[in-house]
Amino acid sequence: MTESADERQALLKLYQDLRVADVRDGMDWLMMHGYGSVSPDIRPIFRTRAVGIARTARYLPFEGPLPPMTPEQYSEWSGWYYSQVCIYPWMDDIQPGDFMVIDQSGVDAGLMGSNNSLGGVKNGARGYLSNGGVRDTDELILQNIPFWSRFISQKMVQGRLRFDAKDIPVAVGGVTVRPGDMVVADGDGVIVVPRAMAVEVAHHAHRELTGDKVSRRALYEALGMPLDDSVR
Repeated sequence: MTESADERQALLKLYQDLRVADVRDGMDWLMMHGYGSVSPDIRPIFRTRAVGIARTARYLPFEGPLPPMTPEQYSEWSGWYYSQVCIYPWMDDIQPGDFMVIDQSGVDAGLMGSNNSLGGVKNGARGYLSNGGVRDTDELILQNIPFWSRFISQKMVQGRLRFDAKDIPVAVGGVTVRPGDMVVADGDGVIVVPRAMAVEVAHHAHRELTGDKVSRRALYEALGMPLDDSVR
C-alpha cells in the first residue's frame, strides 16, 4: 500500500459508483472469470454497499485449553486475553478509504461487534469483510456500518481466536486479498480486484454500467416510472 493520498482518492473515485455486477463484468472482459468473486455464503448483515482499499488481518483458532476459573478469575483472564492474545494492532493503522478484510479462519465468533467496528469507522474504514462471525448486529445496522460476514455470531473471542498477522495476503471466501486491492461490496456480495489491474477493470465496468443505465432509463420512460439515481 504505497499509493499517495491523491492516488488513493483517484482510485476510490473511480470505483465509487460501480456495482459488484459491473466490476464482475469488468473482470470478465479481462478473462478473469474464475477470480475475484467472494463466496456467496459471505453476506451483508443488511442491504448496503461500500467501496474501499483492502487492509488485511489474520486470526487463527485458539489452541487452548482453558484453565478452570471462577467468574471473578475469568473477568481478569478475559482482560489479559484481549490485551495479549486476541489483539487488534491494525485498528490504529486504518486510513480513510480502507476496507477492512479479516481472515478469521472460519471461526464462529464475534471478533467484531458494535463497539470496535465503530472505532474502525471513526478512523476511516469504509466497510468490513470477514470469513468468520460478527455480533451485535442490531446495533451495527442501527449504526449503518457496512459488514459482510460468513456468520452472525453470539460468541466472544476468548478461548476461540488469537491474532496472527496484519498487512499480509489473506484468503477470504475463496479469494486471495492483498493489501491495496480494491474491494466492492453490495447486495450481490463482494468482489476483489487486484491492484495491478484495478484501473483497467474499472474502465470496462463503467462501460457496462453506462450501457445498463441507458437501457433501463428507456424502459423506465416507456413504463412511466419516475427516474431514480440508478438510471440517471
